[in-house]
Amino acid sequence: MESAENAILNIQDYTIAVSQYAQAALRDVIGGIELDALLSEREQIAQEIKKNVDVATGSWGVDVTDIKIQDIELPADMKRIMAKQAESERERRAVIIKAEGEFAAAEKLAQAAGRLSQTPGGLSLRTLSTIEKINPDPSKTVIFSLPVEFLEGVKSLATIFKDKAQK
Repeated sequence: MESAENAILNIQDYTIAVSQYAQAALRDVIGGIELDALLSEREQIAQEIKKNVDVATGSWGVDVTDIKIQDIELPADMKRIMAKQAESERERRAVIIKAEGEFAAAEKLAQAAGRLSQTPGGLSLRTLSTIEKINPDPSKTVIFSLPVEFLEGVKSLATIFKDKAQK
């Protein structure tokens, strides 16, 4: 049924006719596909278009062997929407990564606090270290109200250092 004579005698310009039919088939197929699928499944879409074009062009004596989708040109407003979506996705991932980092830091802090609490005076020593870092300027005075437990920790540290000094 396919023959060069049919293509030349029955169609005025078969190359333009095939091109126009392929464009119409492209619009029909793409009209029912989501953008993500369009961008990721070009080969399957090209095969679907080829099937549609083959139905019409077979009777013309033309056999379309292959259809390739080379370039997809999106409207400017669609590009802006996609850029916003990509930016939102990056922000979402950044928030998740930050939260995971904070969670890991909190776990390490809890482990450190557990270890410090097992060492006599450990928490008190850490508190003193933190107080020292708060105000490195010696010309300024910072006054803290400390709980009684802190003083007990300092006493236990003093006892430990005294005992080590006597040995």
